[in-house]
Amino acid sequence: DGSLALLVAQDDPLDQYLVHHPQDLFDRPAEAAVIDPANPYVLEPHLRCAARELPIADDDVATFGPDAREALARMTERGELARRRNAWHDAGRESPHRQVDVRAGAGHVYTIVNARTGEVIGTADEHRAFATLHPGAVYLHMGEQYLVEELDLAAGVAAVESADPDYYTQARNVTDIEIVAELERRPLGDVDVSFGSVLVTDQVVGFVRKLVSTNEIVTEETLALPPQRLETRALWLTIPGRVISRAAVTPAQLPGAIHAAEHAAIGLMPLIATCDRWDLGGVSTPLHPDTGLTTIFIHDAYPGGAGISERGYRDVERLLDATLETITQCPCSRGCPSCVQSPKCGNGNEPLDKPAAAALLAAILGRSWG
Repeated sequence: DGSLALLVAQDDPLDQYLVHHPQDLFDRPAEAAVIDPANPYVLEPHLRCAARELPIADDDVATFGPDAREALARMTERGELARRRNAWHDAGRESPHRQVDVRAGAGHVYTIVNARTGEVIGTADEHRAFATLHPGAVYLHMGEQYLVEELDLAAGVAAVESADPDYYTQARNVTDIEIVAELERRPLGDVDVSFGSVLVTDQVVGFVRKLVSTNEIVTEETLALPPQRLETRALWLTIPGRVISRAAVTPAQLPGAIHAAEHAAIGLMPLIATCDRWDLGGVSTPLHPDTGLTTIFIHDAYPGGAGISERGYRDVERLLDATLETITQCPCSRGCPSCVQSPKCGNGNEPLDKPAAAALLAAILGRSWG
């Protein structure tokens, strides 16, 4: 029989774009799933699990991709695998399968424990633990709210207690990004678009409490958590001064313009690749030391990369076109969650300049504006 499907749009750039372009939801084929099987943080643990189940013979290496032989050599040098009788064997005493977490990309995994009952509620990878499980955070799990009492960095345990506060918490963080290697570059008008490896250094420095009813900030506290380093993949746009001048964006407007454009583009990345905005991070700076120019970065939030930013690099024109359209069609005047505000911004969505972002994106795409 016939049926009716309703899309109830949230305050999110992707939802707002699909409301105005339902054909992208109903008429297009399923979006392409992305994965980088050469990512050593993915490949090496799986190779070790495979070797534990059945030694990997020389004839089998090609099955695991062109990067498998180098990965096997690295693991043998570290003592994780042993080479015997023309095959690689797992050299560990315990099963390596327990070290592979299906909910985390890589790195240390934190266990979330109910402090009153000792019940294990769940797990979180290190990156998300610092942002969502710091002391004083309100943690949401299966519709239930918990207040974080302690985050034990040494034991990898977050102790939480059931609670029902009238506020939620949002972490504040400081992020720096360094270009490790530029793998590809191509022009987009007068702008260069690049893809490569980057090193992201992120430190959660505090958090705010916001009322659920009004989003009003009621208190702000500082935190003393160690910085986290993430080597991953990113796409970035280097924007020369002539493009900024063509957009009539002043030096005072520039930080808000690139910050707003970065937020909106990240929100629309799921239009290009199968992902969630929480699978990505971003940094925008009026003058980056590695490029010497105004630069906008969008990076994968997983060690080694997940293939998402690469997909954005391949289809950057569509991404920026959808970003510009979403910003310009939103009826708000200064920016809102439907266009340029982000729920995961570590700077509290400051500064943001929606009109300047639209003018800059139009100039990047070679379009007239104003």
